[in-house]
Amino acid sequence: MGKDSKAKDSGKGMGKQSGGGSEESATKGKGKSGKASDGLGTCTYVKARHILCEKQGKVNEAYKKLQDGWLSNGDKVPPAEFAKLAAEYSECPSGKKGGDLGWFPRGKMAGPFQDVAFNTPVGVTSAPFKSTHGYHIILSEGRKN
Repeated sequence: MGKDSKAKDSGKGMGKQSGGGSEESATKGKGKSGKASDGLGTCTYVKARHILCEKQGKVNEAYKKLQDGWLSNGDKVPPAEFAKLAAEYSECPSGKKGGDLGWFPRGKMAGPFQDVAFNTPVGVTSAPFKSTHGYHIILSEGRKN
C-alpha cells in the first residue's frame, strides 16, 4: 500500500511542474508578438493594385516597363502609371479599373498573393511572383487595422 500512495504523490508533483511549464510558454508568446513591431504583416487590411498575367513572359514585359520608367532609378511607380500598365497588360477583370483591388482583409486572397500584399510597404511595387492564378505584380497603396 505504501507504494501506491508514493505513486500518487509523484503524480501531483508532475502536475505542478507542467503548470510551471505553461507559464514559460506564455512568456515566450509575448516575446514573439513584440517582435513584429516593423508594422509589415501586422495590419488587417491592405489596399492594392495588381497586374495579373497567365504567362510569365507577359508579366516580365510589364515589369520591365515599370523598371525602365521608375524602379531602376529608385523611384516609386505613380499609381496612375501603374494603372495604365494594368489596363494594358492585366488579364484580371480589375485591369479595367487600373488593377485596383480596393481594400481587402487578411484571409481573402490566396496564399502567395496575400503574403506579398501584406508584406509590401505602402508605395512599393513588388517583383513579379507566381500564384495559383498566374503571375502578379502588386503595388501597395495602403494598410490599416
